[in-house]
Amino acid sequence: MTVFQVATCLSLMAVCLIMANLSFTQGTFPRAFKTAQVLPLLKKPGLDKDELANYRPISNLSTISKILERLALNKLRPHLLGSRHYARLQSAYRPGHSTETALLQVLDGVYRAVDARRPVLLVALDISAAFDTINHEVLLQRMECDFGVSGTAVCWLRSYLADRQQFVKLGRFSSSTSPCTTGVPQGSVLGPLLFTAYVAPIGDVIESFGVSYHQFADDTQLYVEMDASNTTAALSRLSDCTDAVRRWFLENDLLLNGDKSEAVAIGTAAQLKSVTAMRTVTVAGTSLPLSHELKSLGVTLDDHLRFDSHVRAVAKACTFHTRALRHVRHMLSTELAVTIGCSIVASRLDYCNSLLYGAPSMSLDRLQRSQDMLARVVTQSSSRTSARPLLQSLHWLPVRERINYKVATLTFKARRMSAPPYLNSLLNDHVPSRTLRLSSTPRLIIPRTRTELAKRAFSVAAPALWNSLPADVVDANSLLSFKKHLKTYLYQRAYYT
Repeated sequence: MTVFQVATCLSLMAVCLIMANLSFTQGTFPRAFKTAQVLPLLKKPGLDKDELANYRPISNLSTISKILERLALNKLRPHLLGSRHYARLQSAYRPGHSTETALLQVLDGVYRAVDARRPVLLVALDISAAFDTINHEVLLQRMECDFGVSGTAVCWLRSYLADRQQFVKLGRFSSSTSPCTTGVPQGSVLGPLLFTAYVAPIGDVIESFGVSYHQFADDTQLYVEMDASNTTAALSRLSDCTDAVRRWFLENDLLLNGDKSEAVAIGTAAQLKSVTAMRTVTVAGTSLPLSHELKSLGVTLDDHLRFDSHVRAVAKACTFHTRALRHVRHMLSTELAVTIGCSIVASRLDYCNSLLYGAPSMSLDRLQRSQDMLARVVTQSSSRTSARPLLQSLHWLPVRERINYKVATLTFKARRMSAPPYLNSLLNDHVPSRTLRLSSTPRLIIPRTRTELAKRAFSVAAPALWNSLPADVVDANSLLSFKKHLKTYLYQRAYYT
């Protein structure tokens, strides 16, 4: 970088600093940065491109606008997340929380219910255009009354939301500019946090009916335990709950779309056989047919939690991208091929893979074949070459050990960092009754279970795996050190034992 470029960057930084100080001091957001260029993107691959409802409007905003939003976010987020009014089971846009931790918490409750001989009804609610219909006045009132944001801070938020403009651009064509009187920009920095604060009270509504739930932004999962011999009480409670949720959404200018919501009954074969008479479930006044599976946060959950459909989808995507990599492999260096393989294939194998702990061997073997195929392409080996030495040379953990690595890492974060708190609450330290030589080694209580299925619950799987790790791993004093020792241990166990 030349001296001139350095001077230009420093000048821009100084201008941004002055602008930010003026903006926050005066409680106003610059009007020049309130216009968004909207790029419509399909919500899911394969949807009808001619149906406008299938597009998600992503707002492209100026860099300076996002810098100002980021500075405001750094002040607002700790305040909102520390409030007792912020939803405890909202996992979006929070440090240490993810779609994976959200699903682990939901499935832990499902596994324990099934272990208690109670099948579970899981419902995924759909909210129409959630980010686009937020009432600004209601949002500002909630920020003041529930979260105590007042004075210049709330004036700045009011200015940020008011007088926004947007236009749609596709290729060389642009629409005329139109005012944006409701909602928060999708693609903005502050928008997601403001949305989660806006819908925070819905958790109290759901819990008042004794229904379990979890939220990830606008995705809400409800689940209720059922008595296999009499499902009426549970179904009635769920129906009343979703009616109340729908009313709350309507009162807050949001729409719960009952027709697009999904429901699945989960349990053992015997438990599901006893509830075969239940063909539909009433959700927000709509009669929904029970399906054998539903997709939640990118993972397909089936009624027996075998994850067959999910594994097939992951393996199919991995195969597609691996074959694409094979076509250009001869033009890439080994280092670049490894980087591409890890980013487009291994990342798919690792997404929410902790849910597959204890899954049927057939499913895990299928994923292992996908990883083996990738290793052969990256190392330019023939299809007949044994994949094991190739994986070892690449320092890649096999699929089963990658799952163990993820579960152990999440356990470390939950125990040492309490992130997220709802996973930490599932783990309990074992206190020895008398002093032993190994009493300084952390150990967790493993809950008793009746079924093999329940052993896959995080509250059972995490302690079982944690207790099997050597002392030098569990005694690590930092996350980086823990990951290093853990991978070394799992690598040696996979390839040298």
